[in-house]
Amino acid sequence: MRFLRQSLTGVLLMAITLGLLAYAIHLISTAVQERLAYQSVAPAVRERVFAVNVIRAVETSEIPTLETFGEIRSRRTLELRAAVGGRIISLAPEFAEGGVIKSGQFLFQVNPADQLAEVDREQNNLFEAQSEVRDANRSLNLAEEDLLAAEAQVDVREKAFRRQEDLQNRGVGSTAAVENAQLALTQAKQPVLSKKIAVAQTKARIDKAATQLNRAKLELAEAKRKLSDTKVFAAFDGTLNNVNVIEGRLVLPNEKLAELIDPYKLEVAFRVSTRQYVRLLDFDGSLIPSDVTVTLDGAGAELTAIGTVNRDSVGVGAVQTGRLLYATLDSSVGFKPGDFVTVKVREPQVENVVRLPATAYGSDGTILIVDEENRLQSIPANLVRRQGDSVLLRAPGLSERNVVQARTPLLGSGILVRPLQADTPNVMEPVMVSLEAERRARLVAFVEGNKYIPAEAKERILNQLAQDEVPAQMVERLESRIGG
Repeated sequence: MRFLRQSLTGVLLMAITLGLLAYAIHLISTAVQERLAYQSVAPAVRERVFAVNVIRAVETSEIPTLETFGEIRSRRTLELRAAVGGRIISLAPEFAEGGVIKSGQFLFQVNPADQLAEVDREQNNLFEAQSEVRDANRSLNLAEEDLLAAEAQVDVREKAFRRQEDLQNRGVGSTAAVENAQLALTQAKQPVLSKKIAVAQTKARIDKAATQLNRAKLELAEAKRKLSDTKVFAAFDGTLNNVNVIEGRLVLPNEKLAELIDPYKLEVAFRVSTRQYVRLLDFDGSLIPSDVTVTLDGAGAELTAIGTVNRDSVGVGAVQTGRLLYATLDSSVGFKPGDFVTVKVREPQVENVVRLPATAYGSDGTILIVDEENRLQSIPANLVRRQGDSVLLRAPGLSERNVVQARTPLLGSGILVRPLQADTPNVMEPVMVSLEAERRARLVAFVEGNKYIPAEAKERILNQLAQDEVPAQMVERLESRIGG
């Protein structure tokens, strides 16, 4: 019985297992059939939409600005040279590098001993020439009186000859007497010729003496001029530069000793390309007197001056390109000759242009606009000028259209976008904070004691720390280094 009971239990358990196994096979078969019979439907694909910043294109009249670099020069510079050689015996107290000189002020003097001796010699030569003129005039008077006496004697001899001829014609005189009278007349005429030659020679002597007198006067004037050249005076108000002389030094004739520069008459010389130069010409080919703004960056303290373009260089220059222009400065306080400055020139006004950010203009000469369906469209645009971070463009039908402000490789024609209006580019302004006295002093001490910060950067940071408000980013950077 026990064996039979166990056998029936085993058969029952096997039957249950087989039933469960059959049911599982049925479920799997049903599921596979339903999966095979299921028709899959692809989900709808949504088009990707890009958000872009756009700017409204407005046609206006613009005055482009040409930016370049130039050098400050003086319009009036005088080289101070020694007209005569010798030893410097006197110098003005202001005759030093950077000395301020007034017009007509004495500058220096060369030892005038040689020039004084020359003046004395020429003065003696003048006296000798004047004495020679007087002597020649007296000789002329005597020669003329001697000539008159000889001519009077000829008249007497001629009258005697006429009288003898008259007596002979009346039969009273003899032929021998007539011949003797005629011979005496001939002999009397010979001294007259000699006297005339003497008078002519005396007149020539007078002319020569007059010439010598004029030469003596000229040589005396030249000697006095050389004497006056031993002293040098300032021709105008200015400042001395490149001074190369001390008292007691021997100088050579025409040796350059210094430069006198007028600091109030300055100009800027700057070079532009040929294309930029053409834009500064009028219809007649003459240079337009364009306005100029000159800026000198002084590590936080900029110097600015305004001026006008007045001329250009006649030649290009050795190993140079473009054109060299000059502009006079109206107000140049703080500028010095030799300063390297930034020059901004106002070009003639251009009409019907659109100002856009430079990032909106592609390298292929096109821009992207948003059409009525919010899709991008690429149109060609003519680049008129580049102005810093902006460009001036011309394109047909561009006015009042929405232009993509910044192009990316993901954007192109036909792409659906979501425009975000931005009339002007968003510029992140630095956050400014006010510092307490103790905190400011700690930052200043750290910057001044840091040996690794360059001198220019250190000066710029100290200038910023001296302001009422300081950039928060700079404060955080400095405090992170000192552990504040």
